[in-house]
Amino acid sequence: MNTCIESLYRIAQKKERLILGLMSGTSLDGLDIALCRISGSGPSSKISLEKFITLDYQDDFRNWIREIFAKRQIDQQLLCGINAYVGSTHAALILEALASWGLAPADIDLIASHGQTVFHAPQSLTKDHRLPNSTLQIGDADHIAVKTGIITLSDFRQKHIAAGGEGAPLAAYGDYLLFSDPKENRILLNIGGISNFTFLPSIGSEQKAYATDLGPGNTIMNQFMHQHFGLEMDKDAEMANKGKVQSELLDLLLNEPFLSLGFPKTTGPELFNLVYLEKKIKDKDLEKLSKEDIMATLNTFSAKTMILGIQKATAELESFQVYVSGGGLHNPLLMKQLEETFPNQVQSFSNLGINPDAKEACLFAVLANETVAGNPEDVKNIKNSPAVCMGKISLPL
Repeated sequence: MNTCIESLYRIAQKKERLILGLMSGTSLDGLDIALCRISGSGPSSKISLEKFITLDYQDDFRNWIREIFAKRQIDQQLLCGINAYVGSTHAALILEALASWGLAPADIDLIASHGQTVFHAPQSLTKDHRLPNSTLQIGDADHIAVKTGIITLSDFRQKHIAAGGEGAPLAAYGDYLLFSDPKENRILLNIGGISNFTFLPSIGSEQKAYATDLGPGNTIMNQFMHQHFGLEMDKDAEMANKGKVQSELLDLLLNEPFLSLGFPKTTGPELFNLVYLEKKIKDKDLEKLSKEDIMATLNTFSAKTMILGIQKATAELESFQVYVSGGGLHNPLLMKQLEETFPNQVQSFSNLGINPDAKEACLFAVLANETVAGNPEDVKNIKNSPAVCMGKISLPL
């Protein structure tokens, strides 16, 4: 028997596993690396976040990704090379993190790598039904496995699509297993480049859990700040707080068919981007708006899409709590708008025992755990989501 297969078999039989979850989002700020101790599987899964770090990307890395990110036409040679480059870069960052924690690769059972999304193309977005739903995350996991010596699971979204889904959002699987509550209805809101939430009705409810994208989280704001100020983000909403929301532009931004679609649904920066913003501005001759006013309006646009989505999902509930994770949690103006709309109902995901910045990386560790030790039946009650275990397995040798 291949020794790596033998190792994988032993890992699957263990009572608990040490899994490194990796997440690299559209903000391109860095690689989130979460060292998770996971016991059991399915509804009996228990997770402990042992270590967490975000290692910053170099400007060269960001620039390479931006050459191919969310673009219809690109240099295929560049895509081919960057796929390997991202995998090698992530491997180096993993080894750096392990060394800083005083751990060796041999201490780790598995790596769960999300990869770097460069294009997301569900039919609901492309409107092209000649081709199936599709998505592309790069950062070849063989490079990670070989360079770290650790069995690596990756490319989780492809199985979801192959089984009839849209490849996103996948958070429902881990959220459902870990954070369902006997009494409390929960909205687990993640504000990344795109905002999404997992709806978790109380255990025993007639309603089903599901995850859905909502609209832009940080993506348009980040793109605008990078284009006009050379910054990666509007830190502490400093620019947005200097401006005034322009209602005419806000109404134009909210006039988007995707926002009226039923749940669950998925989208990406392929729709919500600077081209989207610029078209709305030009349609009504709003070019004279100040950059501060545009940022204030974009901030409210993101907040509104989240608020409207939460109100829609919870319309029939007497009570619910919203737990927030992702980079948007650190945007005080976004959070203020959420808290004012849902008083005493919005809190940090840290209140559920997980660092909110580490949540997505942790969830991919859970997906890897399910693939090696779980059962698709464990997630059969998630609305409009295929009951599957996800992830391709790359062996070090």
